[in-house]
Parts: sequence; C-alpha cells; structure tokens
Amino acid sequence: MNRQISLTVNDKKKEIRIDVRQSLLEVLREQLGLLSVKQGCAVGECGACTVLIDDVPIDACLYLAVWADGKSIRTVEGESRNDKLSRVQQAFVDEGAVQCGICTPGFVMAATSFVEKHHQQNISRHDIRRGLAGNLCRCTGYDTIVTAVQKCLDEDD
Repeated sequence: MNRQISLTVNDKKKEIRIDVRQSLLEVLREQLGLLSVKQGCAVGECGACTVLIDDVPIDACLYLAVWADGKSIRTVEGESRNDKLSRVQQAFVDEGAVQCGICTPGFVMAATSFVEKHHQQNISRHDIRRGLAGNLCRCTGYDTIVTAVQKCLDEDD
C-alpha cells in the first residue's frame, strides 16, 4: 500500500510517495539519495543509520518512513553550511575520529544531538560515552570520538 507523505529533510520540504512498509533508511537512501545514512545491522544495534528526527537521534532502519510524515529529518548531508563543515564534523576531522567511515555519519548525528543538548556544560568523558552508547565502531577505540565531542562541548559559539 502506497501513501503520500510530507516531511522536511535537511531544511527542504519533500513530498514523496512511499510504500508504508519502507523504513526511513530505505526512503532516505533510495528515493532521496542521502547515502550518508548507512545500513549496518538493520536491527537497531549499531547506530550507523542514526538521523535526527525533530532533533532526536533515531535509528532510521527501525523507523517506518510513514511515521516521518510531518517531521523534520536531519542527515550528515545537511549539517555543513556554505561548504563549511559543522562544528561536530570539523572536530571529527581534526581529532581523527574517523576510520573506515561506515559508522561515522551515525556518530556525527548522535554527537550533534548530544552537543546541542549539553553545549558548554561540564560533561565527563564517561557521560559522553553513555550519550553515544547506541553507536558502535569496529575500527577505533572511541577515544578520538569522545575527544571530538568534548572539544565541541568546550568551544564557544
């Protein structure tokens, strides 16, 4: 069964026809061409498909696209402005918090949400790790990712 939905993706209004059985991950990748949203485990365990839905980090593989009707979706593609990386994206680059890249977009989106909620608060590295617990990386020891997030929390706007 198909249905028309309206959503805002990276600040752009979209009207699309979807199969009500499709995940948001499938729609973002296949219909909208947003390839930063990666399919890792497909069961909500790894966080590679993390996007922000109304500024809340959600695993897009578990979220039906039909549920996104009327919502605002943010992906990595929408985070940079005027060819300049977002604060979180730049911190990941500066701190070497990337390896193979499969998990990176999901981590960036989870970290973006965390930084927006906790900016300039006294947050421990342990709290950052807990805040990013839904995202898994097989390549790093997480220290560079935590350092990148800490850097963003400590920066002035």
